[in-house]
Amino acid sequence: MDNLVEMLDELLKCARMDAKLKEELLATRQEKNPLTAFCAKCRELGYPVYDMDLAMAGEEFYAAIKRSTNGGGENSPVLEGEDDFYELFFASLEEK
Repeated sequence: MDNLVEMLDELLKCARMDAKLKEELLATRQEKNPLTAFCAKCRELGYPVYDMDLAMAGEEFYAAIKRSTNGGGENSPVLEGEDDFYELFFASLEEK
């Protein structure tokens, strides 16, 4: 998972410095399957990101947090959603 996070961070930095790249990444959100289009663009740019990588990274991160609180049982605190690295990437990209 760390590798995926590092790749997304690097891509985010590049997109913040390159307006064309930023627009290309944002344009993937208009595709019929935005996640697949985004991952394809990542791979085109040399970042081996796949749909399941993004989905599982968020799931694994959330599960680790749940396990770390009171043993992860039914009494674990409710967290505000799972970390969705795809959505977090775009939220960061769209920041001014």
